[in-house]
Amino acid sequence: MRRSVAVGLKAHLLPLAGLGQKNEKSPLALHSAGKRPSWGGDRSGQAGELSLHLPPRVTGYSWSLAFCTSRDGFSLQSLYRQMEGHSGPVLLVLRDQDGQMFGAFSSSALRLSKGFYGTGETFLFSFSPQLKVFKWTGSNSFFVKGDLDSLMMGCGSGRFGLWLDGDLYRGGSHPCATFNNEVLARQEQFYINELEAWVLS
Repeated sequence: MRRSVAVGLKAHLLPLAGLGQKNEKSPLALHSAGKRPSWGGDRSGQAGELSLHLPPRVTGYSWSLAFCTSRDGFSLQSLYRQMEGHSGPVLLVLRDQDGQMFGAFSSSALRLSKGFYGTGETFLFSFSPQLKVFKWTGSNSFFVKGDLDSLMMGCGSGRFGLWLDGDLYRGGSHPCATFNNEVLARQEQFYINELEAWVLS
């Protein structure tokens, strides 16, 4: 049974509108379900911690929400469509059925591809509940691959660091050589409750 898509005013998983900009109030704290986000200008929040791991080239730019399941529906093809016209980096944030938040930073826009693409700036992350960031190990270059029926990030021994199905309904996470990551969710297979993709404005 498919979930209904609630459209309307909703707090974002990761409010990034001012992230990286100096001398402005920036929404730097991730918020949990039922709580309002922290809008403080300090970097004490979870999103503030995450911002310290973003590449220097994105500092000073504002972020905009390109895709969210609550507005755009649960479809990987819709996600790819929303990425059209964007070539720069993407911050992908998910919340699963257990309330666990995790995701990935991709050095380039998410798109359909015949092979893997991206650079060593790409990384995976998880809040469990403290931030854990899994950077490129240098062992392979299997950063991102987009098919019609799945999106994969990181690979090794036939397993993906993060993969999402075409309906953005199910996903999986396994340790992989690309990032030497832990399982990002509480279990290797998970159901997606919410997903957002942020791009540079």
